Amino acid sequence: MITEMYEIQAGLFKALMHPARLAILDILRQGEECVCHMEALLGYRQAYISQQLMTLRKVGLVEDRRDGWNIFYRVTRPDIYAVIDAMNEFVGQKPALAAHSTRLREEKCPCPKCNLATEAVGN
Repeated sequence: MITEMYEIQAGLFKALMHPARLAILDILRQGEECVCHMEALLGYRQAYISQQLMTLRKVGLVEDRRDGWNIFYRVTRPDIYAVIDAMNEFVGQKPALAAHSTRLREEKCPCPKCNLATEAVGN
């Protein structure tokens, strides 16, 4: 039925209608990241980030991968960035967190992924 199509679209837009979820997707634009990296970058508590990730996971935009104690997230539908980029262009903005994510790695983010990158550079 035609309304079902619009319900699916509305669900995706609803998932995008939250600043924290847009910020998380901006971070994941660079690839897989762990929750602790998002926590360090965004300044939100881990529980709050996990709640936002759950919403993104429910609509099929992200999935997780466990590695020991760490959970890494990645975007499953990179084509969602075309929608986000169109919105950014419409309001005259560029993605904000990609550059900060690189800087955070350089400032010794406490997450395991960043620590491995820092150790590799230091050797």
